[in-house]
Amino acid sequence: MCTKERKSVMNIKKLTLTAFFVAIAVAGSLFSFPVLGSRCSPIQHLVNVMCAILLGPWYGLAAAFLAALIRNILGLGTLLAFPGSMCGALLSGLLYKWMKKLPAAYIGEVVGTGIIGGMLSYPIAAVLMGNQTAALFTFVVPFLISTVGGTIMAIVITMTMKQTKVLARIQQQINS
Repeated sequence: MCTKERKSVMNIKKLTLTAFFVAIAVAGSLFSFPVLGSRCSPIQHLVNVMCAILLGPWYGLAAAFLAALIRNILGLGTLLAFPGSMCGALLSGLLYKWMKKLPAAYIGEVVGTGIIGGMLSYPIAAVLMGNQTAALFTFVVPFLISTVGGTIMAIVITMTMKQTKVLARIQQQINS
């Protein structure tokens, strides 16, 4: 197989896995709970970490965007799903790509979603959603609750995958 064909197969694998993770995130949003005005979906954060580790920052960002878009179209989420999930997915993916350490992906998800995404939600809530009572840090605590729950689930899954050497095999298969 030539290099161009191999790269095409790799892209198809990554696109397929991205679609799979989008489906998990959307279906997982049915298992959400309200916390201080936002809908917390820990499955999205599990998906963000898995995408970061298996697919990289850009596929993770795409998966987060598509999941947020579909959730909003189906009435399963709010506009706040965009900054929260996308910031977490991107930072998690970038830190994992740069450091190649699982804790980097976990920290990236918590900081990206909980702090950065929470703060970026303020203008969306105030301007687009008409929430005049929102303040800069209004969404940080609920976003942190959601992302910590999802990240703990990701830690359990990825550590198990690493110990059983499944993680390395999947990463190798995706990138070959």
